[in-house]
Amino acid sequence: MKNFARSLFLLTSLVSSLAVAQWQWLDKDGHPVFSDRAPPASVPDKAIVKRPGLPQLQPASNTADVPATGTTALAKGAASAPKDSGLDQQLLEKKKKADEQDAAKLKSEEQRRLAVKADNCQRAKSARAELNAGGRLSRTNAQGERVILDDAARAAEAKRIQSVIDLDC
Repeated sequence: MKNFARSLFLLTSLVSSLAVAQWQWLDKDGHPVFSDRAPPASVPDKAIVKRPGLPQLQPASNTADVPATGTTALAKGAASAPKDSGLDQQLLEKKKKADEQDAAKLKSEEQRRLAVKADNCQRAKSARAELNAGGRLSRTNAQGERVILDDAARAAEAKRIQSVIDLDC
């Protein structure tokens, strides 16, 4: 029976901890508002006191609006400044490496694209020279048969080749 009572107490404690997942913010009059839903978009971030899953923030007081003078303000600022952990530095280094890899990938892709474009240009110029030579040209159709190009087909092919040259050269 004691174990049952202990487990029931533990269970109710865990269930009540879910109720802590609430939003807290200050409305326009400075009154605290508690809700299980996010505040409306009109509430500025500095007025939000608590978010679910995050540590509780202290509400802004009116004395923070007055700038402090002297060395005590500097000492308080230095003492309250978060200490830089090695994790942030590691994350920055990983992000920098990822950015460099992305830049290298983009550069290699651009070089490959330029090489393909140069190859297309060379092929199109070669095809234009062959077309302008005046000899008979033949193509293979969809059925695999050899077809000799007539004047209209030659003109269409010349126009297509010229568009490739204009695009890639």
